[in-house]
Amino acid sequence: MDPDWQAVTLTVKLATLTTLILLVVGTPIAWWLARSRHWIKRPIASVVALPLVLPPTVLGFYLLVLMGPNGPLGHATTALGLGTLPFTFAGLVAASVCYSLPFVVQPLQNAFESIGERPLEVAATLRASPLDCFLTVAAPLARPGFLTAAVLAFAHTVGEFGVVLMIGGSIPGETKVLSIAIYDHVETLEYGHAHWLAGGMLLFSFLVLLILHQANGRLDKWGRS
Repeated sequence: MDPDWQAVTLTVKLATLTTLILLVVGTPIAWWLARSRHWIKRPIASVVALPLVLPPTVLGFYLLVLMGPNGPLGHATTALGLGTLPFTFAGLVAASVCYSLPFVVQPLQNAFESIGERPLEVAATLRASPLDCFLTVAAPLARPGFLTAAVLAFAHTVGEFGVVLMIGGSIPGETKVLSIAIYDHVETLEYGHAHWLAGGMLLFSFLVLLILHQANGRLDKWGRS
């Protein structure tokens, strides 16, 4: 397979898997942040939002230390017979989940908070369990938030550079994703290949935003009808 197409395929695989994991992990976090009044809510929300303000290389460095052979997570994965995560596809997934977490949690938290208490109180009076309230009331009403979270997580993972470079390096077929491929082409003055890949990412980013706005507009109209 052509190395550039290999990088594209690997990027799509990474973004898809990261998005699925983040929706599973981020939904209960967002629900708790939207419903909790505990004092620890703000510190946890700040930790979740850290990737928004931290330079990607800083986050990548600490993840590299954490997952390396001398780090606590590295010790744990080695003891389980999994080896260390840096410079593997699994390491890229772990780093991408950490880096894109706020792009899932914050849209979902906002969507859950916008529901208000009334629909959940009505469901509770009908003897719905907390799980039933979430599945039959909160989740359907938060559809725009789920859509936004999924699209942002996927697009943000596709555009990662600093974190994936620190954790994965540039191993063809294993950790060399699209952003790294563009960087490598620029370094070797292969501007034609860089233009092709960068133009594709530009078009992809535009289409993602256009689809997101169109879909949210239709969901809003559906919700008001």
